Amino acid sequence: MKVVSALIVPTLALAVNAHFHLQSPEPRGPFVAASEPNFCDDYTHVTENRTDFPLNGGIISMNTGHPKWSAAIFISTDADPDSFDKFEQVNTFFQLEGEGDFCIPLNLASSNATGLQEGQNATIQVLFDGGDGALFQCADVTLTSDASSISCTNSTSSDSDTSGDSGSTGEDSGALGLTLNTNVLLGVLGLASLIPLMA
Repeated sequence: MKVVSALIVPTLALAVNAHFHLQSPEPRGPFVAASEPNFCDDYTHVTENRTDFPLNGGIISMNTGHPKWSAAIFISTDADPDSFDKFEQVNTFFQLEGEGDFCIPLNLASSNATGLQEGQNATIQVLFDGGDGALFQCADVTLTSDASSISCTNSTSSDSDTSGDSGSTGEDSGALGLTLNTNVLLGVLGLASLIPLMA
């Protein structure tokens, strides 16, 4: 009986922690696990404090408790997008493995989204699925031409590290502060279209 209990407790702990937290850009409101399956984590209206987000060299930073997951990113330029139908998909669904912090490169200028321009207000929505249903979080942003300057580190078993400042505004592979090994990994995972091509 003790063996069964020893196996059940860690499994329940994983189930309780199996969510995702959007860290950057700043989400619409505090994380509420019970609301995460709802549109924008149940924050249905735009916040007043928008985060600057670059058209080129952007990074979505998030934390997950799921060992294997898929996600997609959507955007809306409506003044107050309050439903799923006001968003357009920016990229194709991608799948990654691992728990912890992740840095998802996002170049809006080369994405499927059209009509985006500097100074424009927008809302980014992340759809996340860890195998137990879709979860949603939104961030209200103002689009800029400056590259992202957040520090972001991937929690992967790979020996490549993406930590560091991504404040470069150049078109080279260093715009995201990613190493060659990470670019190769992202290419294999189908994320290469989200980052600038290496010179």
